[in-house]
Amino acid sequence: MIQRNRIGAHASAPFLCMFMVLTAACSCLGAEITPFYTSNQSPIVQIFGLPAAESAILSPVGKGKGTLILDIANNFSVNRQGAEEILLDGESYRTTLALRYGIADRLEAGLDVPVVGHAGGIFDSFIEGWHEFFSLPEGGRKDEPRDRVLYRYQRGGENRLLNADSSFGIGDIRISGAWQLYNDRQQNPRAVALRGSLKLPTGESGRLHGSGSTDFSLWLTGSDDYALAFGHATLFGAAGGMVMTGGDILPGQQRKIAGFGSLGAGWSPLDWIAFKAQLSGHTPFFRGSGLRELSSAALQLLIGGTLAFSERISLDIGVSEDVAVGTSPDIALHLALRRQF
Repeated sequence: MIQRNRIGAHASAPFLCMFMVLTAACSCLGAEITPFYTSNQSPIVQIFGLPAAESAILSPVGKGKGTLILDIANNFSVNRQGAEEILLDGESYRTTLALRYGIADRLEAGLDVPVVGHAGGIFDSFIEGWHEFFSLPEGGRKDEPRDRVLYRYQRGGENRLLNADSSFGIGDIRISGAWQLYNDRQQNPRAVALRGSLKLPTGESGRLHGSGSTDFSLWLTGSDDYALAFGHATLFGAAGGMVMTGGDILPGQQRKIAGFGSLGAGWSPLDWIAFKAQLSGHTPFFRGSGLRELSSAALQLLIGGTLAFSERISLDIGVSEDVAVGTSPDIALHLALRRQF
């Protein structure tokens, strides 16, 4: 039996309205279209080194950029299959400082330092009110305590995973590098880059701030920009894989290899604004379970855009929803403030 909350497109409306209000108030220059710098924020997935797609155009030598990312994900999922039961109820917060620097021609180095938190849902009352107003199904959300944090997986009545405490702390730090394979350097550029990252087990796995594993990811990312009668459009995508050592979370069921990818497009009608949509997915990180939260491939949709406050400063605003139900958060808000230097 599955009890599950589906936010749907309706819950995105307030965030998209906020985005439109901000665009009406902004009059600035310098937008570019790049992938959303985020990944699956499920509490049992974000612990691994699943990377964001990132731009296919690297920082020039001697130049760099810093990005401050905030991901807030509201989770509610209850699933029972045979002797297994999982409950994911709470909100996760991930704040990341991502630095990239061009160390040589066609070479880039990077560092990501995250702070991860889990707490009761500050959006619970809003989501419940939204569902009640539009007569949408609650999926059992109202039957559970509000503003609770409880991540639990049971098998045969035994707790294999249990986290019921609010906490904040340093997550797993990542070191990254990239090589520019191709860049035609045109006004509407076409580019391909090879990227890699190494995630180190610096976060406390017992609080789901990290996985306890060391993860290495390698992926290709590409983009193609086109001039239009009104502005320009960009297609972008990425695909790759990662290998992991044994971690601390469900060690007997953790997979050591996973694949991931994304595909998206954006349109910038004016120099200071861009709208974009992105599909991102990955293979499961666990095996030996009949629960989709653990053993099914994930697919999520991100929609939003970019506001450019100057040629060097921009803000991404996005909302993600789970296309493959139960494999990623019901809804997540993504903000990324970027500055080139």
